Amino acid sequence: MSESGSERAQPDPPSAVGLVLARPIRLLGLEPFFMEFIAGLEETVAERDLSILLQVVPEQDAEVETYRRWAGRHSVDAVIVVNLVEGDRRPGVLRELGLPCLLVGAGAEPGFPAVRTDHAGAVGAALAYLRGLGHRQIARVSGPAQLLHTRARTAAYIKDCQEVGAEQVLLEGDYSDEAGDELTRRILALPQRPTAILYDNDVMAVAGLRAAQDLGVPVPDQLSLVAWDDSTLCRLASPALTTMSVDVHEYGVRVARSTFEVLDGVPVSERWSPTARLTPRGTTATAPELG
Repeated sequence: MSESGSERAQPDPPSAVGLVLARPIRLLGLEPFFMEFIAGLEETVAERDLSILLQVVPEQDAEVETYRRWAGRHSVDAVIVVNLVEGDRRPGVLRELGLPCLLVGAGAEPGFPAVRTDHAGAVGAALAYLRGLGHRQIARVSGPAQLLHTRARTAAYIKDCQEVGAEQVLLEGDYSDEAGDELTRRILALPQRPTAILYDNDVMAVAGLRAAQDLGVPVPDQLSLVAWDDSTLCRLASPALTTMSVDVHEYGVRVARSTFEVLDGVPVSERWSPTARLTPRGTTATAPELG
């Protein structure tokens, strides 16, 4: 029988891995982290003729609805879950839908394959560096508090402050340049302002540097700044920003390798994201003498 009409063999649909980012599209365009992460992910999954199905939604409820739609249409073979939160319902929903998933980041739920990150150790390294420069009063500008990796970093910051007997100055941002600018101005308006600030991403740190310069606070002579997630933004700032640098591209590669194991139905090897390492540049110096 000839292969014609309805009898012709149909090719299998292309395989895909789903990734949903629940965040404002405007922030996604500003923040380099996920662009580098996705680049490492896509380059690696291409080795298996897989593609990444990326969906950007405003909040987690819409993310769950995306999963339900994908499951109903058989759009993806597995899902990568990022930005885990306390009591995260997404892993359970995906299990109910029969969609294999890989959890990425801090606080991954037991019983699910994951690529984990040591946020506490990285915060400790950043604070040890600043303490070594003589900074006693160090502020932290965090990302959204509901994120488990934010909580892990904040817990490490609080523990450090308690150990050295320093006052905690902790403000929550949303990774935007507006938050970096506003929160830095609030910190610098304190009666006893900190001599150093540790930010949770590069965009807020660059905005904080600009705010300090607008207010006439010399960096690093009177104020040291440390960013998280090294990027071109940090290197092009003047002065260039000291950062906690992560090989985000390699992070994406490792997540892809674990995703292959999820798809193959084999035990997922223990993997961690690349260790964040301090890269000193022009925004950190010895703490100023306070009169």
